[in-house]
Amino acid sequence: MNHKFELGLNELDIVLSTVHSCINNKDTVILLRGDLASGKTTFVKNYIKYIGIDDCVTSPTFSIQTMYSNDIFHYDIYNKTLEDFIALGLLEEFEKKGIHFVEWGEDRLEKILHEYGFEVINIKIEKLNDKRLYEVYA
Repeated sequence: MNHKFELGLNELDIVLSTVHSCINNKDTVILLRGDLASGKTTFVKNYIKYIGIDDCVTSPTFSIQTMYSNDIFHYDIYNKTLEDFIALGLLEEFEKKGIHFVEWGEDRLEKILHEYGFEVINIKIEKLNDKRLYEVYA
């Protein structure tokens, strides 16, 4: 299922609702792709708020992984290679029940996730002046 949305920050509910429907109470890995400052962390912040969680969401760039309430996990692998990610044992983290947001998820990681049978949703975010183009592939 593929969806495209061109939205301002105050219009995110439609893409958040779509992603939430795609997750459908399943353990899911969501790969967030986009340039620096495209809105990957902002997407995670808004999703967590959308589902009614009040946790403070920040980019896990230096900690690599952050955990939030209700089995929500957030990873930022900008400074790591896929090999580093695997060597740190983080691939096994996806076996934990919940939703796993991965900023800077790449094609090789997606391939491995599919090979291991994980549910995967890709979200590509592109900056467009005062809006963003969200492409959701589930």
